Amino acid sequence: MNFKYLLQEILEYHRGKALGVLLGLVFGWFAIKYGFFKALFVAFCIGAGFFIGKRIDEREDIAQIFDRLFKDR
Repeated sequence: MNFKYLLQEILEYHRGKALGVLLGLVFGWFAIKYGFFKALFVAFCIGAGFFIGKRIDEREDIAQIFDRLFKDR
């Protein structure tokens, strides 16, 4: 498989997930050099980035997701 073709497929069909993972990785990368527990934080950031990116790919409203997560009980 051609790398250019693979990159094109990812950007065309999974743009939000790829962006979310990349943002989580970049944000988490700053924490990784400070210890083990912060490395776990990196994993959390990547997971959160993937979750948000997946919702963007599915055309879901991000405001509604946050409303559901943080609604008054």
